[in-house]
Amino acid sequence: MDMSGAASKHSGSHWMSAPVRPVRLGPQDTILARDANGIIRMRSPQPLGPYPKKMTERLEHWARVAPDRVYMAQRQGNGWRTVTYAQALDSARRIGQAILTRRLSAERPIAILSGNDIEHALIALGALYVGVPHAPISPAYSLVSEDFGRLRAIFDLITPGLVFASDGQAFDRAFKAVVPPDLEIVVARNAPDGRRTTAFETFRGENVTRDVDAAHDAVGPDTITKFLFTSGSTGIPKCVTNTQRMWCSNQMMLGQALAYFFDEPPVIVDWAPWHHTAGGNHDVGLVLHNGGTFYIDEGKPIPGAIEETIRNLREIETTWYFTVPKGYEAMLPYLRNDAALRKTFFKRLKVLWFAGAALAQHIYDEVQELAVEACGERIPFLTGLGSTETAPCAFARTWEAPDSTNMGLPVAGVDLKLVPCEGKLEARVKGPNITPGYWRQPDFTAKAFDDEGFYRLGDALKFADPSDPKHGLLFDGRVVEDFKLSTGTWVSVGPLRAKFIDHCAPFAREVVIAGSDRNDIAVLIFPAVDPCRALDASLSVGATQQQIAASPAVRAKFDALIASFAKKTSGSSNHIRRGILLADPPSMDVGEMTDKGSINQRAVLAHRSAVVEELYAKPYSARVIGTGERP
Repeated sequence: MDMSGAASKHSGSHWMSAPVRPVRLGPQDTILARDANGIIRMRSPQPLGPYPKKMTERLEHWARVAPDRVYMAQRQGNGWRTVTYAQALDSARRIGQAILTRRLSAERPIAILSGNDIEHALIALGALYVGVPHAPISPAYSLVSEDFGRLRAIFDLITPGLVFASDGQAFDRAFKAVVPPDLEIVVARNAPDGRRTTAFETFRGENVTRDVDAAHDAVGPDTITKFLFTSGSTGIPKCVTNTQRMWCSNQMMLGQALAYFFDEPPVIVDWAPWHHTAGGNHDVGLVLHNGGTFYIDEGKPIPGAIEETIRNLREIETTWYFTVPKGYEAMLPYLRNDAALRKTFFKRLKVLWFAGAALAQHIYDEVQELAVEACGERIPFLTGLGSTETAPCAFARTWEAPDSTNMGLPVAGVDLKLVPCEGKLEARVKGPNITPGYWRQPDFTAKAFDDEGFYRLGDALKFADPSDPKHGLLFDGRVVEDFKLSTGTWVSVGPLRAKFIDHCAPFAREVVIAGSDRNDIAVLIFPAVDPCRALDASLSVGATQQQIAASPAVRAKFDALIASFAKKTSGSSNHIRRGILLADPPSMDVGEMTDKGSINQRAVLAHRSAVVEELYAKPYSARVIGTGERP
């Protein structure tokens, strides 16, 4: 497998001459056909291997083959509390009995409000074992939201029959606001006052009857495993139905791409939230399917929380590591200054994986430099593409590439259709890993699939090398975000937004592109508080975003940034004329921001339509910056 591509632009880096750690990965190949109407169809020449009809078959297998192997571990003081595969199976069966006793079902599923922990994992396994869906819900909807609007909408949609939260007191506000008084709540600790609650240990303590075996026997590929929620511009979360077929087939797809998972059980330290498909399906699944060990990382890739991640990585020798590009950036100072951390982190590591955004070249370079310093080898730095609706993996890049937006090729079992759309190629996919639709939301389901049954990813892709498709597909923005100016010129929002944020670094936290049916492009800017505050000596440490947006020094800086960016542009499709610094942070309650911290472009434009009008109204208001004509 050739791993030399990404380094080709940086021949002066000494680490480039180091060997690549040998890792068994899937082939880099594809089959392509072109229809007469311009549609391109692609698929892997590798057939999808056999996969279980339900994921709990793998739990039973590992409980039999490696009963004492640790399945899940969670930090407890200076050590770890653990659950073996045999213990996990026993708990799953006992919890399954409790679920059956309460007559829970797809119509009355389990709502899980809290984040990643062992109790969450065991309740999920119990629900899987007896074929009852669970719904992991973003803790932010309970702990951060002010109006609980999204949590209430989810409860109205799925009508849960039982609610779990690890810490009852922490979620008491959400219980009072949303959970009906007669609905049973299970907690691991700190039961809320005045509510019908059951201790987790009591819930897990039931004696198993034959009903559990009968229920498990009835679970099949079409059985719903869970409901996962994705943000929509309307503020109403879409409820993605996940089935056993989706999850099991996707784990085989991943295994064929990252073939070394079949050779050695993976050991991972992972923070990705389980209410997202990357954490709850991809990462939990790769451990359970392959008999690995999952160390729950209660850190996050942000200042003040990355320290817990580093603490864990100092102790655990991982064989696979995933985080977002900002996570690798946050880790670099620690890897750079701690030789013992470097040695532990890189010792057994086979693959570094990133997703969610493009990886900056300097981050790639330094991680590889530190890997070579620690172990004498480069580590494959790979990625892929998918969505909640694809379980999640639909594409995987199993080779190094010079462009971090290269998403690779369709994995085995996935058919790709690239449909010409206003000068781009819209990606649509079909396979056993694709959702059957959105739960109790038929309108969303109808819009999600085309007349051939292909799921519309909403992403545009283009060939890294048009003359040779095996070199992979580059991410080319979100089709649903692109728009036309009044002149008929298309604006490709994703690439433009990324370029402008990079140009404004580190002063812009996020940017939203406006201009649909207008004469030109304008931007709404969420300023990055700390870097912008440093521009104005008169701003105090506790300065608000409103004060920062009104600061003459900050406004002058962005005026200059807009002007210098304009000098780099070549036409109206990427020429930003002006902007407004937003005085209020993005709101989760109206869907402007997801709990992952990403911005929903359409929701911001809809919610702040008055600001958009202000950008285009003449004479320009005092808040508008960058109004000079640019050469």
